Amino acid sequence: MRWKRAFTVVGVHAEGEYGKVITGGVVDVPGKTMFDKMVHLRDHDDGLRKLCLFEPRGAAVHSCNIVLPSNNPKAQAGYVIMESTEYPPMSGSNTICTVTAILETGILPMVEPLTKLTLETPAGLIDLECLCRDGKVLQVKFKNVPSFVQLLDGHVEVKGLGTVKLDVAYGGMHYALMDASALGFAIAPDEARDICVVGEKIREACQEQLKGIVHPENRGIRHVTVTEFMGPLKRTKKGLSARNTVVVSPGRLDRSPCGTGTSARLAVMHARKLIKVGEMFDHTSIIGTHFYGQIVGTTKVGGKRAIIPTVAGRGYITSIGQYGLDPDDPLPEGYTLSDTWLRTVTSIQKT
Repeated sequence: MRWKRAFTVVGVHAEGEYGKVITGGVVDVPGKTMFDKMVHLRDHDDGLRKLCLFEPRGAAVHSCNIVLPSNNPKAQAGYVIMESTEYPPMSGSNTICTVTAILETGILPMVEPLTKLTLETPAGLIDLECLCRDGKVLQVKFKNVPSFVQLLDGHVEVKGLGTVKLDVAYGGMHYALMDASALGFAIAPDEARDICVVGEKIREACQEQLKGIVHPENRGIRHVTVTEFMGPLKRTKKGLSARNTVVVSPGRLDRSPCGTGTSARLAVMHARKLIKVGEMFDHTSIIGTHFYGQIVGTTKVGGKRAIIPTVAGRGYITSIGQYGLDPDDPLPEGYTLSDTWLRTVTSIQKT
């Protein structure tokens, strides 16, 4: 057997959301920062993303992460996140998957009962606290990048839906957030396909009609790329809780409660004075799993008021193996078909 490329891949799910973690086979990627490395992969080696995520090795329902050395002296390592149609600057579920793989396979040392470390993402540095016991990571809590509102009570015109009211917030990616019930959804598992169709229509409308959605400190992060359907907010003895689901292109649901989506929702809630600094927020996914969010401080990003959120959840290793590319394989970058992908992916959107 002879492979043209070979990678060691650890499979992990974070509260239901599956993320592959490449821990071997990619020595490094050119670039000073992790954002630079992300841009290099996107512009010069996008075949790696396609090989890992497109059929026959991949599927529409997961992401992939590459563990890389960081040039930032504050970070022990870095990682670049790859999804089906984009390279997101940050992802909460992928962060949990990646740090679980890093610690449980011994890439970085695990300290029990609490491992503290800092990892670099394309969005910036992420501080993590991991509860550990008997060689297992029992919970990952990460302090996300500052999250902020870009638009409250906005409107877009969507074919077949009419006028859709929404908020836009950044939590590591730009989200359009909508009241699920206003669009006829209870966020039930049997609604998944219909939610995806509606979510993709809204995302496309946002990209066409909302031209000013740009990160104030990194103009390479722009546009609404994900949509979040929000269930009603409830107050409990322990804090606040709500159900949600997020549509990830090319039209599938995040199985977890979504870490960057939780951060974006916390930013909107804080802007609307629905949550205070320090209050706990239990965010539930469409399959009933939980992330626990909290606002631990406030700041400003390019003059915009922002929150500093933390999100906690758990990851579980499901597999460890190798992916390879046979030099005779006629499909070195895989393929997609619209029977399982909402639309056939032909190119990646560049920021």
